[in-house]
Amino acid sequence: MRWLLAGAALTLACASLAQTTDPQSDAPDPEIARTAEFKAAASYRDALRLWHNAEDVNAWIGASFRYDTARAVQLSETQRQRNGRLPIIAPADFFAVPSGVCVDVARFAVESLRVVEPAARPRYLMIEFDPVSIAGNTLRRHWMVSLERDGKHYFVADSKRPGHIAGPYASTDEFIAEYARYRGRRIVSFVERDSYERTMRTLAVRQPAS
Repeated sequence: MRWLLAGAALTLACASLAQTTDPQSDAPDPEIARTAEFKAAASYRDALRLWHNAEDVNAWIGASFRYDTARAVQLSETQRQRNGRLPIIAPADFFAVPSGVCVDVARFAVESLRVVEPAARPRYLMIEFDPVSIAGNTLRRHWMVSLERDGKHYFVADSKRPGHIAGPYASTDEFIAEYARYRGRRIVSFVERDSYERTMRTLAVRQPAS
């Protein structure tokens, strides 16, 4: 029932995918307005008691998140190869200082939603784009969160569009096709997974070259 209340907003959200944005950055799109009201809490523990669904979590992200460009470079493939992996920010720490990059936002949303709305089956959606180079550092991966409700697919916690809920879609493939057009970058592969950490090799869905 609560999804019906957000139906009009979701329709507009899908329409916005027709736009294009800076393809080389995962930083928030200045064209995406962050106007949704959110439920404020004094601590992360209080927030988990106060929030009830993806709208609550995503609205807080939209109002609070700040993109950290320096951290994006530190987490690039080039820097990881030189210096090893950096830890992804824990949800309680992110709540205290909501600054980071796409995978930090995704971890916050997944772990929060597993508490406040586990029935939506929150999972990480890892997207691999054609690589771009920023100041000599290679970046290709982007993270967000996928949800399922009533057989439909929704996508939240996108650092490019904080606070934005994309959906409903019939499948993840349908969303990926529109998201590639929105970002103006070819998506090489994507995979939905339970963890952001590298585990056993996971079969990703390869996208045909255009």
